[in-house]
Amino acid sequence: MGLNWGIFFEDAPFGGVKYYQWLLEGFRNTVALFVCAWLLAFIAGSLVGIFRTLPNRFLRLLGTLYVEFFRNIPLLVQFFLWYVVAPELLPRNLGIWVKRIDPPLQSFVFSVICLGLFTGGRIAEQVRSGIEALSGGQRKAALALGMTLAQTYRYILMPNAYRIIMPPLTSESLNLIKNTAVASTIGLIDLTFQAYRLLDFSAYSYESFTAITLAYVFLCLITLGIMRFVERRIRLSTTPRTKA
Repeated sequence: MGLNWGIFFEDAPFGGVKYYQWLLEGFRNTVALFVCAWLLAFIAGSLVGIFRTLPNRFLRLLGTLYVEFFRNIPLLVQFFLWYVVAPELLPRNLGIWVKRIDPPLQSFVFSVICLGLFTGGRIAEQVRSGIEALSGGQRKAALALGMTLAQTYRYILMPNAYRIIMPPLTSESLNLIKNTAVASTIGLIDLTFQAYRLLDFSAYSYESFTAITLAYVFLCLITLGIMRFVERRIRLSTTPRTKA
């Protein structure tokens, strides 16, 4: 069978749309999943990373348990734990309500939670290492000036730690984009799901997966550009000022 790039402009077997519109729908869902999961991962990872550097032993233990749990269970297994097992562990009425949610929305919500918490465990370690890389004198000086511990983290430690961890945070963002493809296993209509569906109905495997490969590369490049821009904006200038 020869290559047929025009397949994307042919009518899909149902829905009254073209094949390329299937891919556009999958691209929108992939972007929405990435953005929502990244926000959850950044918030959860920052909090857990802070917990792991606090003097409170209980919070440090809590942070360690979170990191070890989400980092040591395969992502695919975590998807099925959230999608299949989690509703069964909820109170009966709440579990029934969750199961009655529209399946596409249900898949999206559980995918966001799974990817967000999984990636949050990795970001937590980056935040912890960023805080611990700072000079201990910064914390002591802030506390000596009368700042509370919360103010010390908010105004001194965290801004400097984020500057340090921006390169690995960029890498983690790109990993998150690629990990969104696993969400197709629980029925999320993302790029990967649509590529398989297009393959099933058209039998054009090369064209289908080339298209989603280019889409993932495009999304990664856009994300890389945004993260590099943020990194330049928050970088401290090391150029000495010259006297006029």
